[in-house]
Amino acid sequence: MKIYTKTGDKGTTSLVGGSRVAKDDPRLEAYGTVDELNSFIGLLSDTHGVSDPMKTELKHIQNTLFNLGSQLASLPEDIEKYRIPVVTQSDIEALETSIDRMQESLVPLKKFILPGGHPSVSLAHVARSVCRRAERRTVTLCHAEGEADLDTALRYLNRLSDYLFVAARFLAHEQGIPERFWE
Repeated sequence: MKIYTKTGDKGTTSLVGGSRVAKDDPRLEAYGTVDELNSFIGLLSDTHGVSDPMKTELKHIQNTLFNLGSQLASLPEDIEKYRIPVVTQSDIEALETSIDRMQESLVPLKKFILPGGHPSVSLAHVARSVCRRAERRTVTLCHAEGEADLDTALRYLNRLSDYLFVAARFLAHEQGIPERFWE
């Protein structure tokens, strides 16, 4: 099977159900940014200083993001028809549990943090900022197409950016790296 189909050579692509849309469609912007986020989380997981338990969490997050990308790459009527996995409340709760666990070992935050100090910390912040963009692109999709069924997806992305912020702090703490504060 060839990887190139040439069907997108004129600036369109197919969604999961076969509908064709422009490559700058809000739906593609949303799931393309989720794909970019997934790649950065993979890079974070591969970075020195990330513990095996966090790597396991990050792999679960990557699988959930793949589900979210599939959900965003499908028209609402095609999600059930093609049995597309969707983000659930339990996915959000898993992030909240992880955030709470990591925060137990962190000092309360009193200043704004600057990204940096170690590649793993910086990558967690890069992933967080890409996550925020994915959230904005998903909001744009909701406004453009009136999709109210993406509420759980939006909450997941919002919580994931919180997770990545806390993960950056936790990685610094685990490695004995002082946090950098905005002055």
